Amino acid sequence: MITTTLFDLSGKVALITGSTKGIGLSIAEELARHGASVVISSRKGPMCETVASNINQELSGLPGCAVSIPANISTKEEIQRLVDETVNKLGGIDILVCNAAVNPAYGSMSDLPDSAFEKILNVNIMSNHWLAQLVLPEMRRKKNGSIIIVSSVGGLRGHDKLGAYCISKAADLQLVRNLALENGRDNVRVNAISPGLIKTDFAKALWEDPDTLAERTETDPLGRIGEPFELAGIAVYLASQASSFTTGQNFVVDGGSTIV
Repeated sequence: MITTTLFDLSGKVALITGSTKGIGLSIAEELARHGASVVISSRKGPMCETVASNINQELSGLPGCAVSIPANISTKEEIQRLVDETVNKLGGIDILVCNAAVNPAYGSMSDLPDSAFEKILNVNIMSNHWLAQLVLPEMRRKKNGSIIIVSSVGGLRGHDKLGAYCISKAADLQLVRNLALENGRDNVRVNAISPGLIKTDFAKALWEDPDTLAERTETDPLGRIGEPFELAGIAVYLASQASSFTTGQNFVVDGGSTIV
């Protein structure tokens, strides 16, 4: 029997923001299944508790586990508390997955209120910067760490209804490149995942109507919408020793939509 530890995350601690549903939840579940202790975090405490409990129930007797630490990442103080509580409860952070994002505006940028634009930039970019800067010192000291930022194919092209969101996701890709450049000599790897259209509540406006969905996926090579679990595998790769020579990259998982 051939065995491998290439994707083994036993003994690792992973903090995943926005991990009570959708892509973040799928990533948290799969990291835990591969042995990591995961922190479930979103704004809603009861949901965090439920998700953590479900993961612990599934993995009873196995290496992985989950703890609940609710936080609103729109403020630097809450992010500091989230990191501090994670370290206090689990001893450190080996893997950071910046998944939480907002998009309070849908329409032309000509009609975009300043308050909405500021919120998008603050949550989708600044919070990722704050989180990274809080976990990086210890990762550099240990000469090991993986930071994963969930961006979007929207960061690769323009959009007539999601302009501000796409701008924030493009900025996340540059944040990844800069963090990878600045921290690579300390063996800290930083990468991005850019999902296409995935069946999440966040993207509901783009897939809920069957006609809209059919039109949106008509020319895609796989011809369908993605499911949240289909993002989990690439996250395990980027979190594990399997990706030890991978940094500063953007992994597009979109059913081929961007090649058409």
